[in-house]
Amino acid sequence: MDFTELERGTDEIIPAEEFRARVAQARAEGRRLRVKAGFDPTAKDLHLGHTLLLNKLRAFQEAGHEAVFLIGDFTGMIGDPTGKNETRKPLTREQVEENARTYREQVFKILDPDKTTIEFNSRWLDKLGAEGMIRLSAQYTVARMLERDDFSKRYAGGQPIAIHEFLYPLLQGYDSVALQSDVELGGTDQKFNLLVGRHLQSAAGQKPQCILTVPILEGTDGVQKMSKSLGNYIGVNDAPGEMFGKLMSISDSLMWRYYDLLSFRPLAEIARLRASVDEGANPRDIKMQLGVEIVGRFHGATSANAARDAFVAQFSRGALPDDIPQIRVAVAAGSGLAIARALKEAGLVASNAEGNRMIEQRAVKVDQQRIEDRGLLLMPGKQYLLQVGSRRYARVEPVESDATGG
Repeated sequence: MDFTELERGTDEIIPAEEFRARVAQARAEGRRLRVKAGFDPTAKDLHLGHTLLLNKLRAFQEAGHEAVFLIGDFTGMIGDPTGKNETRKPLTREQVEENARTYREQVFKILDPDKTTIEFNSRWLDKLGAEGMIRLSAQYTVARMLERDDFSKRYAGGQPIAIHEFLYPLLQGYDSVALQSDVELGGTDQKFNLLVGRHLQSAAGQKPQCILTVPILEGTDGVQKMSKSLGNYIGVNDAPGEMFGKLMSISDSLMWRYYDLLSFRPLAEIARLRASVDEGANPRDIKMQLGVEIVGRFHGATSANAARDAFVAQFSRGALPDDIPQIRVAVAAGSGLAIARALKEAGLVASNAEGNRMIEQRAVKVDQQRIEDRGLLLMPGKQYLLQVGSRRYARVEPVESDATGG
């Protein structure tokens, strides 16, 4: 039996031989495996880093298995402590429910809705109650919890760990018991939680689930984990042109990682594309094929081709977009406008801190010249063309406050 597509892009399979045996047995018996991936709706928008799990769920769907898209509306109120060096502020149920509504429409751009089961873990966790929570907590020790890397580092460093944070891995593990999952998918940073699920299933008399972990996807900077807060993300709901431009901004080496982890092309075809570059093909043209594929997945082929054509027209011929916003920003008389603030006021970054990060990453241009000086001031009396990354532009004019009536 060929396991290539099911195992493609995975970082680790636990236990690998058991996984293969379970898949083979299910196929022989004409039975579907229940494959689960959980998402806490802690923000409204998904980015391409989130879609690695969705792509893997899709592969199981195409192999004939049941895909369970689990929305952690209960666990989202606790907040996953994974990778956190401090206690995370819990979300309200209202915030979680609002975010969860947007997840459903986004995930079906990848998953087949007719073959997907959507679950909310509040369905069983709301009913657990105080007694059930105590019984669940009794099945794991504090010593085992402190084996988790982020907990052990915080404990050793004297940083506080709230009791409710210990509950998170237990509740995520209990999801596997409630769903009687055969396979659970998660990022490499979720390995501890996934193993808790195996432990709790064994304690409940169930056959423990197999685990497939997928890598953490680097953002457009090629260094840090894709994150909206870092400004290196490609959002599922990004406009076609913006999504295409962000994909074209990644390095040639990062392009192959995106192909391996995000593309639906057969591995043999990706190998041929690599070989073509080795033989002299322009990596930009290969990157454009990736851009068309990814944009087409979320916006359709027509929009993807239009985004590619607009990109070629803009950057191959040196053209600028026709719809660059123009703003005026008041500054005190005799002073200039700090570049980070200018980027924020123009809506090109979310904060001054993100603006400074973009400058450090050499992703900012002023009047089409790349800048590296965070202390740059834009002076009144001139309009400046600002650019962040490949596709975000604005024209900014600093104006002394008395000239604006302020």
